Amino acid sequence: MFYMMHKERKAATTSLQSPLDPGESKQKEREREREMAMSQIVNTYPLSNYSFGTKEPKLEKDTSVADRLARMKINYMKEGMRTSVDAILLVQEHNHPHILLLQIGNTFCKLPGGRVKPGENEVEGLKRKLTSKLGGNSAGLVPDWKVGECVATWWRPNFETMMYPYCPPHITKPKECKRLYVVHLSEKEYFAVPKNLKLLAVPLFELYDNVQRYGPVISTIPQQLSRFHFNMISS
Repeated sequence: MFYMMHKERKAATTSLQSPLDPGESKQKEREREREMAMSQIVNTYPLSNYSFGTKEPKLEKDTSVADRLARMKINYMKEGMRTSVDAILLVQEHNHPHILLLQIGNTFCKLPGGRVKPGENEVEGLKRKLTSKLGGNSAGLVPDWKVGECVATWWRPNFETMMYPYCPPHITKPKECKRLYVVHLSEKEYFAVPKNLKLLAVPLFELYDNVQRYGPVISTIPQQLSRFHFNMISS
């Protein structure tokens, strides 16, 4: 069910090729600048463009934080450091960017995503987790996930709840690395939300510096996105 909330020096060598003429060099430089500028643009479409349905519940593997940390410790002994990936999905409402969050129960919110399997590519792993969390039950109802830039990396030094946007220098074997990716949405998509979860569209101003409500990872997303230009597309 969907709910709306308003409140990522080489050594010099001798070239045997003819140097580029100044005109060609400037053209290539402009092309590079244009590509860099385009990579900083995020198209956001109105929330009303998207349709929402439900699917079977997606039950959590752990009933408490302690259980989750205990399971993480067991998996660490088998597979080593946990790698997880989360998606920043953006829509717009009232000409302001909103981020889609999954709500568990009445209070806890999280980004859609999850653990990457050992040896799995992070981008492919994120697409798999997004399809599992929000994709429909048929191939035709799976959104076209366009995974973009990694905008943040968080570290869990120990089997504790706290994560940091850096790995402390005295930690040689961190327990988890979490990366946040911007995922570009198409103009129209269908999202199937597990019946036991809610999908919220939360404005950036609600997330900003709201550690108490959303935790350090989600509440710092507005800063991580500040270098992007949001192209508000109305349709």
